[in-house]
Amino acid sequence: MKKAVVLMNMGGPNNLDEVKVFLTNMFNDKYIIGAPQPIRAMIGFLITSLRTKESQKNYALLGGISPIVGHTKRLVRRLNASIEDSDVFYSMRYTPPFSSEVVQELKNYDEIIAFPMYPHYSSTTTKSSIEDFEKAIKKAGIKAKVKTIHSYYDNEKYNKAIVERIKERLNGDASEEFELVFSAHGLTKKVIDKGDLYQKHILANVECAKKELEKQGIKFKDIHVAYQSRLGPMEWLRPYMDDKLRELGDKVLVYPISFTVDNSETEFELVMEYKEIANEVGIKDYRVARAPNHHPLFMEALSELFEQAV
Repeated sequence: MKKAVVLMNMGGPNNLDEVKVFLTNMFNDKYIIGAPQPIRAMIGFLITSLRTKESQKNYALLGGISPIVGHTKRLVRRLNASIEDSDVFYSMRYTPPFSSEVVQELKNYDEIIAFPMYPHYSSTTTKSSIEDFEKAIKKAGIKAKVKTIHSYYDNEKYNKAIVERIKERLNGDASEEFELVFSAHGLTKKVIDKGDLYQKHILANVECAKKELEKQGIKFKDIHVAYQSRLGPMEWLRPYMDDKLRELGDKVLVYPISFTVDNSETEFELVMEYKEIANEVGIKDYRVARAPNHHPLFMEALSELFEQAV
């Protein structure tokens, strides 16, 4: 049986010209902007118009390309080299390669695993990506079985990878001197109040990571959860990351709990923007750990999860 795995993520611009494509597609997603058409298109156009130039400047500071692109390509190459019974591909929700393009390479496969790179289930990420992929499969007339997995925040090897990234950023310094902040991408309270599981999964993931830290005898001065990336006037999940930083001591280590692959929200927002706030409020040692990316433990976790999906 010929099997394919497709890693699905939100995507990021491959160049500065794609910034507008990224923003346009994201803010026209019904799970991101819940308003009906044509109101959603009007809101999306307004946000994109206001944010494109600023976003292009931000991506220029990252080399003119989203970090998610290179990290994902490396992960796919390494998985293809280590997994014998499946071919691994990737598709992005808002930038190329789109699902509609990737499925053209899947016509000769008997079984397809559509794998969200989001460890915590949310309609805004997991559901949106899976529905988009299934729509592309149907339109292409592919008859292969499509299987998926909706969340994996509690996978043991995944949490071990998180702890390894935290240890890596400590670089041998005493953890007891630091406050650890698990920073998650924010969502509006409106989405959560409708029953979205995202916040519950984030908090459960933090507890799993805490247990792994305890197993390894790693103790922090304190451990917090905060939410980043809010946009607009609506109420979002609290505490906000900028508010949380103002409450902390002079040594802070941040782990990006929402993300399995580094992107602009880790390498620009957390590393650069929140660093400025940290400096303003007197944090003397501010560090951001890397996402799992292609860490060997994360790759082992993915292999296990692919088997579970089958």
